[in-house]
Amino acid sequence: MEAAQLIANVQGLTVIAAAFIIGLAAIGTALGFAILGGKFLESSARQPEMIPVLQTKLFIIAGLLDAISMIGVGVAMLYTFNNPFLGPILARIAG
Repeated sequence: MEAAQLIANVQGLTVIAAAFIIGLAAIGTALGFAILGGKFLESSARQPEMIPVLQTKLFIIAGLLDAISMIGVGVAMLYTFNNPFLGPILARIAG
């Protein structure tokens, strides 16, 4: 019973950690897009002839912002579906 409760605790805390990872990645990406869009509009209003150059850089940085959140989702999925924290517990129970 104690081992099952320990495994359940580790799985529960892992799910909470995965939720924090995904949530913070989403908040960070949203803030990044908000700042990026605001600065793009501000700079394009200031220098309209630079819009094509700025737009290219905007899309590159937008891709990087998306990549950061997707890396967070990938790490959270790793923790959810292949929990590395359960290995030592299961080895201790088996051995």
